[in-house]
Amino acid sequence: MPTAEQHGIKEHSDGRFGYVPVQTRSDRFASVNVADFGPVTGREAVWKLSPVKKFTDLTAGVLDGSEYPVESSRVAGVSVAWVDRTDPRIGSAGAPEERASANAWSSFEKALAITISGEEAKEVTVTRAGLGSGARGAHTIIEAKPFSQAILILENTGAARLSENVEIILGESANLTVVSLQEWGDTAVHLTNHFATIGRDARLKHIVVSLGGSIVRVNPSVRLAGIGSDTELLGLYFADAGQHLEQQVFVNHVAPNSRSRVTYKGALQGQGARTVWIGDVLIGRDAAGTDSYEQNRNLVLTEGTRADSIPNLEIETGDIKGAGHASATGRFDDEQLFYLQSRGISEDEARRLVVRGFLSEIVQQIGSPLLEERLQAAIEAELTATKDN
Repeated sequence: MPTAEQHGIKEHSDGRFGYVPVQTRSDRFASVNVADFGPVTGREAVWKLSPVKKFTDLTAGVLDGSEYPVESSRVAGVSVAWVDRTDPRIGSAGAPEERASANAWSSFEKALAITISGEEAKEVTVTRAGLGSGARGAHTIIEAKPFSQAILILENTGAARLSENVEIILGESANLTVVSLQEWGDTAVHLTNHFATIGRDARLKHIVVSLGGSIVRVNPSVRLAGIGSDTELLGLYFADAGQHLEQQVFVNHVAPNSRSRVTYKGALQGQGARTVWIGDVLIGRDAAGTDSYEQNRNLVLTEGTRADSIPNLEIETGDIKGAGHASATGRFDDEQLFYLQSRGISEDEARRLVVRGFLSEIVQQIGSPLLEERLQAAIEAELTATKDN
């Protein structure tokens, strides 16, 4: 059983010196079979910052992989249907690198397939609500046909204990925005891995919004496989007392002349609020002309919180346009607060304006006016709760 790989080490190439650290992010062990992974201990590279004892049912238990209730808006050029495990698209975007993901992959009976076609712009919402308290595994396929355009909103609400995999496949010149919206109930646990592969001259905007739930872990991995492919990965999260919100992002530049931008912003309030952001960018040896940048910003609103922010950048070719990363975690900017207060705004209102402005950068890039308005209201509700506490 390949437990060594799950600790971020592999057998030395000459076979004489035991195990050595995995040198490149893309070298991590991957398998769709849960039996190929050892038990989760919390010492593994992918789990070391996660509260693994709180979701052993998702990593080690039996998962319900049956179909679940789903609602979707009816839009021309978009189909939503259940498909068998034999569907040829399954496995084309990626494979699990950890046990919870593999457990979901081994457990699902049918996959939810969302297929988008047609060059006209469109918006569709797919909603899951109240999946229950039992441990569940799920699989979703999102395919954007060549030259298609759409905004796809994935809404999650209510109770759940869910491990799932989402595969996103973009054909040539497709332009797709995927918004993963986590507004789960207070006790929900959601572990999900999004695997995306982007074709020639295609563009993916991937937006993660995590507001609800007890433990929410959304890990997007994007493979820029086609020449001229482009991705923008955005994230917004607001952690309250006792809440654990985690994102592990991987951008793999494979093809030449590809572009990526990663921007995640979060706020923390209340005792025990915890956020984790890990950003890995790999520029491969054949990815000449790459243009890449990633950043993570965290705003601490109260005492007793913790934000982990770890950007990583690997470059295997010197022929690039640019690459960089940045990370910052801090409190309010005193100069901004002073400026607002000097114009007659109270301290409490000034703080709320600063936070709204900080997070609105992400909201305003979604491209759906109704959803943007709804999220602005949700952020305001979070800030009101801060004031009341």
